[in-house]
Amino acid sequence: GVAGIDDGGLRAMSQQFAGAWPYLQLIAGATGLSDPLDRRVVEAYWVGSPRLDQVGTRAVGNSMDERFRYMTGPRFASLTEGVLAGGVPHHSFAVFCIYPYTGLLTDRRKAQQALTVLDRCRIRWGKVVAVQGDQVLVESRPLSWDGHRLDFGPAQTETVVQSVDGVSMVTQVEVGDWVSLHWEWICDRLTERQVGYLRAFTRRHLDIVNATRAPAGSIDLLG
Repeated sequence: GVAGIDDGGLRAMSQQFAGAWPYLQLIAGATGLSDPLDRRVVEAYWVGSPRLDQVGTRAVGNSMDERFRYMTGPRFASLTEGVLAGGVPHHSFAVFCIYPYTGLLTDRRKAQQALTVLDRCRIRWGKVVAVQGDQVLVESRPLSWDGHRLDFGPAQTETVVQSVDGVSMVTQVEVGDWVSLHWEWICDRLTERQVGYLRAFTRRHLDIVNATRAPAGSIDLLG
C-alpha cells in the first residue's frame, strides 16, 4: 500500500485477484524468489523486466493448461498460440492474448468498445504535462485499430486521477514525470528504464496479436 507495509490483508486480497496472482506465482517460481509479492516480481508483471524472459515457454504453457483448459475446451489451442509465439507473463500478454477483446475488433459493431477496453485495461505510460489538484494531464499514446492492425496511435493528452480528496496511492507527481496508468488512474512513477521495459513488452505482445490474428480467448478475468 501507500505505507509500503504488507498487513496480511493485502496479501489475502492479492490471492483473490485471479487475473494476476497465478502470473505472479509463475514469475516468482521461475526466477528463484519465494514471495509472489516481492517488489521485483510485481514490477516484472505490471511494468516488465528481464526476469520475464527467464520464465520458460513450457512453464507458461503448463500454467495456462491448469487455469484455462477446462474453461475453454476445444478453444484452448487458440490461447496457446501467444505462448508459442514468445508471449511472457506480462500484463499486456493477459490483455492482448488471453482476454476476448482483440477478437471483437473485427466486429464493426463492437470494435470501438473493444479498443477502449484494451487501451484502458493495459498498463500504459504517459508524461505529466500539468497537475490540477487531484487530476493530472498526461501525454500518452492510445491504441489504434485500422481494421487490420492493432498499434500505438499518435500522442494525445488525457486527464487522469492521481488522488481523491488529496489521498493518493503515489506521492505528488510533477510536470515532466513519467507515470504508469491503468484505466483512469495513475499507478506509480516510472523511470526512463521502466518506460523502456513497459513499451518493449507491450510492443512484443501487440506484434504477436498482429502476426497470429487468431481470435482471442474467452477468459473474462479483468485485472
